[in-house]
Amino acid sequence: MNHLYAETVVKRKDTAATIGLRILMIFGVLISLFMILLGQLFSFLGIIIILLVFFFYPRLNVEYEYVFVDGQLDFDKIMGKAKRKTMLRIDFEQVEIMAPYNSHALDSYNNIQLEQKDFSSLSKDSKPYAIIVSKDNKKMKILFEPSEKMLAMIKQKSARKVVTY
Repeated sequence: MNHLYAETVVKRKDTAATIGLRILMIFGVLISLFMILLGQLFSFLGIIIILLVFFFYPRLNVEYEYVFVDGQLDFDKIMGKAKRKTMLRIDFEQVEIMAPYNSHALDSYNNIQLEQKDFSSLSKDSKPYAIIVSKDNKKMKILFEPSEKMLAMIKQKSARKVVTY
């Protein structure tokens, strides 16, 4: 059997919010260490804060993995290079159009209220694609950054739905 398979991993660029949250967490650890030195109740609170930071800090490191298999595209979120969560799965039978984000082929969808999901890296150098899909009786715009291999396989499976200009 000849199955179409491609996968791509994209690291999410840190935003100002994630950088600020990391700074607050580091500041919280420093305050917690001081609280541990003060005494019983404060040491208990300090340990709780340190454990919370230890648990949440790695989750700020986010990557997205796209897996295309025979007409289905999965979007997975990988947090801290350890925890994986499937965010969305679409079937290309439900896709209306796939085109580069700034393409004029998407102009007719600019005036329509669409739910938007962003699985891109947020990098200025990236070239994201947008997929317009009808899922659960509502239209959705999905942003992602496929590899050349993935683009070729998606074109092979659904040539009429893919615009590359």
